[in-house]
Amino acid sequence: MTDYKKYLDDGIMDFYDGKFKAAIEKFNKSIELKNDMSVSYFYRGASYHSIEEYDEAMLDYTKALSLDPKMTDAYYNRAKVILSRKDIQNPDIEKAIKDLEKSLELDEKFADALYALAAAYKKLGDYHKTLEYLEKLLQISPDHVFARALKKLILQKYII
Repeated sequence: MTDYKKYLDDGIMDFYDGKFKAAIEKFNKSIELKNDMSVSYFYRGASYHSIEEYDEAMLDYTKALSLDPKMTDAYYNRAKVILSRKDIQNPDIEKAIKDLEKSLELDEKFADALYALAAAYKKLGDYHKTLEYLEKLLQISPDHVFARALKKLILQKYII
């Protein structure tokens, strides 16, 4: 097999089957054959992200964005890595916010990015900004359970 697309497609199948290490091997082969495909780097990054190899995931998301600066999900995933890391004492939440804002610039109705922004601002202690993003999210998705719960928490515990 010498077709980068076949390796890419097989890697994506492995990724969705939860076979992340096998997927990474296939993405590596796809990249060896054609190293300018943002999708290959994105999915390899997502595979690394899934097995908590965060540094590799960040490198791949960044490479995917260098090849395709309009890859909304790569901005979102890169921010999620920053926000979810437990191995870094003081994650760069401001950098995550910039990535999330960029993903919203590209897709203003990206519900997951809106919720992640609310959560990021909560981590920074900016509860008014948290509510602002929760309100935007609830306008798009009024039944968003997590947004409604977080809004209730913020109003009851932090804003009196």
